[in-house]
Amino acid sequence: MSRGKPSPEKCPAPFLKWAGGKRQLLPALMAHLPERIGNYHEPFLGGGALFFALVRAGLLAGHKAFLSDTNPELIAAYRAIQHDVEAVISCLRRHRHDRAEFYRVREQDWRALSPPEAAARTIYLNRTGFNGLYRVNRQGRFNVPFGRYKNPRFCDEDNLRAVSRALRKAKLCQEPFERVLARTQRGDLVYFDPPYVPLSPTASFVSYAKDGFSLEYQERLAEAFEELTHRGVHVMLSNSAVPWVRRRYQGHRIHEVLARRNVNSKAERRGPIKELLITSY
Repeated sequence: MSRGKPSPEKCPAPFLKWAGGKRQLLPALMAHLPERIGNYHEPFLGGGALFFALVRAGLLAGHKAFLSDTNPELIAAYRAIQHDVEAVISCLRRHRHDRAEFYRVREQDWRALSPPEAAARTIYLNRTGFNGLYRVNRQGRFNVPFGRYKNPRFCDEDNLRAVSRALRKAKLCQEPFERVLARTQRGDLVYFDPPYVPLSPTASFVSYAKDGFSLEYQERLAEAFEELTHRGVHVMLSNSAVPWVRRRYQGHRIHEVLARRNVNSKAERRGPIKELLITSY
């Protein structure tokens, strides 16, 4: 098993790397929170960076958290950590960091494994695969190659236990983002972090969910944003700084932020890029 160096980041923190993850944007996200937060809703959960930051800051104490995503493997991993983190850790301890082990584990069908085994597989592949990518083929099978890491830390026991504690009172669901409309109340906070409108035809990360996230879905998301705003729900949304997004959300507060994107096969295409943070309040 490879443990690596302890993470300097406070726990709980994301246990997965995720395309479009928001760790580096946390200062901007936290600075644009509403003055008061009711229950918290995150329909595009991914790595959950903002949720964990809110927990660390004590801002969700006494409130409920509703966390969801359409990715069944992702939600299964969260649920396994929520319900039996020690079993997940035990399964992770059995993995080794080498090429043969990686491809052996990659060939497994996570749906045929026990929940702790499936979660350990997801974490192991995510932390040892190329550049932290999560990508599936048309059959829904993980197809990222082996990564070039000397000593990746895929079993961070302290953080996994902290994540489990943070998730104790959270509601985890595999569902479309529109379901948030049925459970929000005035004063709640919804954070939408969808697959971004691509900067170019080949720059999309939407393959993390094999059905993709088309412009039609982006339009439906904008309509949900407007309905929640009308109800008095606090809504915050991240997306790319492209003209379509600026036009569609005109009338709301649009903030420009800089993010560094490391999930790209070509190093020269990684680096600071302008993104938009849109708030209804």
